Formats: sequence, structure tokens, C-alpha cells
Amino acid sequence: MSTHHEAATPPPTALDPGRLPVPALIGLFVSGFIGILTEALPAGLLPAMSHTLHQSISVTGQTVTVYAVGTAAFVIPLSVATTHWRRRDLLVVALLGQIVTNAITALSHDFMLTMVARFVAGLSSAVIWSLLGSYAARIAPEGKQGRAISIALGGIPVSLALGIPAGVAIGSVASWQVAFWCSVGLTALTIAWVLATLPNLPGLARTERHTALEVLNLPGIKTILLVVGCFVVAHNILYTYIADFLDDAGLGDQTGWILFVFGAMAIASILLVGAQIDRHLRKLVVGSAFVFAFAVLVLATLSGVAVLVYLAAAAWGLAFGSSATLFTTAVVARSGPAAEVANTLMISIFSGSIAAGGLIGGVLVDAFGSHTLAWVCLALVAVSAVVSYTAKRTAFPLDQGSQAHG
Repeated sequence: MSTHHEAATPPPTALDPGRLPVPALIGLFVSGFIGILTEALPAGLLPAMSHTLHQSISVTGQTVTVYAVGTAAFVIPLSVATTHWRRRDLLVVALLGQIVTNAITALSHDFMLTMVARFVAGLSSAVIWSLLGSYAARIAPEGKQGRAISIALGGIPVSLALGIPAGVAIGSVASWQVAFWCSVGLTALTIAWVLATLPNLPGLARTERHTALEVLNLPGIKTILLVVGCFVVAHNILYTYIADFLDDAGLGDQTGWILFVFGAMAIASILLVGAQIDRHLRKLVVGSAFVFAFAVLVLATLSGVAVLVYLAAAAWGLAFGSSATLFTTAVVARSGPAAEVANTLMISIFSGSIAAGGLIGGVLVDAFGSHTLAWVCLALVAVSAVVSYTAKRTAFPLDQGSQAHG
């Protein structure tokens, strides 16, 4: 595949100036779906995987952690190293990386080989995440970039709500290896779709490239990243240990249904936000933070009341489901031609916050018990809510709709 770029990247133009390129956006949607599926699939298959790899469940669980570490630590350097590659070529290479590493994982009986494969899978995922938001913005018509990003990143909550449970079901009926082979097959089909529908946009010319430090110093970027970090750490503290939290509340036997409500509302969030994001980005970001805070407050104070826990899970799913879309759109809007680098910063914070949430949550559970989780989450979400509300000039301006440019 060619990695040459043109002397100067032309201004981003839509495939059709008046219409969203839905087939191309579906390719990005499924690519994101695969990234999340590959990351989290072992979590639902740990008992069987641990038996095959001759490790404890807790040790085998590090196959998820090492994936997240690879994504968080290398998304920025990989983005810089590949900035001159044509975008579709780069996406296809990353998806091929997912095929190879998932195949190795399915075939491996050696724990260290599996860990290496999972780490490399995380690197492939870093490339995928760095592309999705800016790619969608570049091929969308002016004024519809937010909606395009919403579709492209919609694979995240859909994978959490449907893809991972489906993988777990396949693993329980057949074997955990079959679940990974199904992922390999889906990825191969996705590559064919991407090649047929996505334009092979040029990378950035040397004179157009931006450093991470330059982008970090753009007005509003640091504030957005602070909001992202607090929001995602809070989510992952609670989501990772939700089973323990609900057990302590006497609702352990309803964990599956509560998570189903969360997932269903996360999917609904995509539809609701996608229809309004280009006109009401600030309101949606601030509203999501406050809705999340309300949900966590209910869980902190009324976790013994089942109906309220279900309502809180619904509000939580509604707030979190489109969070990646909202934050990506905000970053793209504030960074203009440096959108790809800004997006990698956001992904690094997002992925790092996932790992940090799991670590902090584990410490809290061991030291103080799971009943403390919601209170710590509430403090973090309160920071996100207050900062997003008060950042009216640069990060989330009062007149902000989608101003994303590729």
C-alpha cells in the first residue's frame, strides 16, 4: 500500500456536499465496534481462558489491562509516525493487525505469547481510534461533522451493549476460541467494506503537522481533557466493580438486567445525541455530565431501592453512551487543522482513564469496600460537570455547535 502524501492536503470536502456518506461511516462504525470488542471480550471469557492458559482468573484478566496500556501509551507516537500515510491504507493495516493478533490469541496456549498478542492488538486499536473522529469529520458535509462523528463512534456503546454479550454467548455455547475466530471473520468483512466505501484521503504534508505540545496549548484543549479524564475515570471505577457494588446493595442477582438497561440507554443516547450534536454540543456535554452526576448520587444514597437503581442505570447509560462522540466533537471543533493530533490526545486520556479507573476502583474495594465507589465517582463527576458548565469561552463556548474540521 502506498504511504505517500500529496504536497499539501486539500481542504476536507464531503463525498457529497449535501448528504452524509452513510456507507463510509458504517465502515468507521464497525471498525470502532471491533476495537472495543477485541479489548473487552476476554473479560466475559476469563474462566475458560484462564483454564487454557493455566493461570488464575485475576492474572488472565491482565489480558484486558495490557491491551488498554498499549492503546493509551502509544496512540500519540503511532499517530505522529503515521501522519503521512493515506488514511484508508492506515485503517486497513490496523484492522489487519486485529485479525493477526486475535488469531494468535485464539491459537495460543502460552500466557506470555497471549499477552504479547494482546499488547500488539492494543497498538492496532490505538491507530483505529486515532482515525475515526477526524476521518468522519473530513468526509462529512459542512455543518454535519458532529453527526458524522456520532455515527462513526457509535460502535463503542453498541459493542459494549451487544457485541460483548454476543461474544460471551458464543463462548459459552462453543468455546472461547470460537468467539475470537468470529471476531477475526467480522474484521475481514470490515476490511472489504472499508476498501469499497471509504475514500483514501491523504495524510498530512510535513508543513501541516502539529506537535502534541502545540495542540495541548490551543485554547480549551486542556480543559476538555480534564473533563474527559474525570468523567471516564468515574465511569470505569463504577462499571468495573458494579457486580461487587450491587452485591453489597443486595441486588447482585439483578446485575445482568441492570447492565442491560445501561446498555440499552447507551444505544439510545447515540440516536438522541446524533440528531442534535451539530446544533447543541455545549448543552449536550454539560447535560451529560450533570445527568451522570445525578445517577451516581442516586447510587450513592439509595442503592438499596431497586427501582431507583434501574433508573440510575438508565441515566448513567444515557450520559455515557455518547460521551466519546461528544468529547471527540468538542476536541475537533477546538483544534481545526490539528484535529488528528488533538484526537490522539483525547484518546490517550480516555484509554488511560479506563486503566486508572480499574486500578483506583480495586484499591477502594480492597481498602474501604465497594460502598465507597459511588462517593468517589460523585466527586469526580462533579468536577466534570462544574468545569464543563463554567468553561463558556473556549472549551465549550455558549454558541458551540459542531465546528469540526478535518
